[in-house]
Amino acid sequence: MNLTSMSVTVSAASLALVVSAVAQSDAQAPAKAPAAPAAPGVADAGTAGPTAAPEAGQGAVRTPKLVKRVGGNRENAIQVVEGVYRFEQAMIESPLPEGYPEPTPFGAIDVKEYPSVRRAELTSKDDSGNGMVAGFFPLFNHIKKRDIAMTAPVEMDYAGLYKDFMKDEPSEEGSTTMSFLYRSSKQGPVGEDGKIVVRDAAPVTVLSIGAKGAFDPAVEFDALRTWLKGQEEWEVAGDPRMFIYNGPFIDPEWRWSEVQVPIRRRGDAAKAAAAPAPAAAPAAPATQPAPAAKPGT
Repeated sequence: MNLTSMSVTVSAASLALVVSAVAQSDAQAPAKAPAAPAAPGVADAGTAGPTAAPEAGQGAVRTPKLVKRVGGNRENAIQVVEGVYRFEQAMIESPLPEGYPEPTPFGAIDVKEYPSVRRAELTSKDDSGNGMVAGFFPLFNHIKKRDIAMTAPVEMDYAGLYKDFMKDEPSEEGSTTMSFLYRSSKQGPVGEDGKIVVRDAAPVTVLSIGAKGAFDPAVEFDALRTWLKGQEEWEVAGDPRMFIYNGPFIDPEWRWSEVQVPIRRRGDAAKAAAAPAPAAAPAAPATQPAPAAKPGT
């Protein structure tokens, strides 16, 4: 399989089809009966102290400590309106996982710090449209079975997409992993569920560029390379990935995405390799043999 920017585009388009099927499935599900209203005064009986205020919108908040604008369209700025992330006419209609940084607006380049996140993953060698659609229904069934609501973004990781990202050298083999993110690590256990693997992804620092509508990932990859070549602090530390924030009900012109590549400070890898291994615990003292019994005893 030759993973190219074209296959990345196909994967993103296939994702829209999957989300569309998910939405249609939810629309066909029988509606739940409304809860009976509580009798006057009953709701307050026996409560100790005030209850927490309901979350506004999708719980969107600004996260300046996790995001640093470093390039691209520096003046572009998102807004949080009634708990929803917005930029121009774009918006994100689902909540992000707890602790996730705010999205990067179109054309801006950010350094972002992502925390650990619990995610359900499905990895495939078939990055064709049909392969992606057929493969990801188990992923949807997994979150539905566990009663886990959809979050944004859907993450797509491209392991082995490049032999060398900075030289734009594509690889002949690789895999595509789509992940649905849990809102919280308290929502369910890690482990395998058929084809699905649920795990806690490690924290990661990335260089990210915001993208709009139907975009060519190769253009975004080039923008990230250009920024990396123009500075001395950061270097590539992993395979590229894509964030898809919107489903098919959002106008295609205003669908919000990000293209990212993991980074680390130059020299960090060498420092980690040169660091002395932790000292081994001292061995337990050997057991002394018991004294021999005296004759006649």
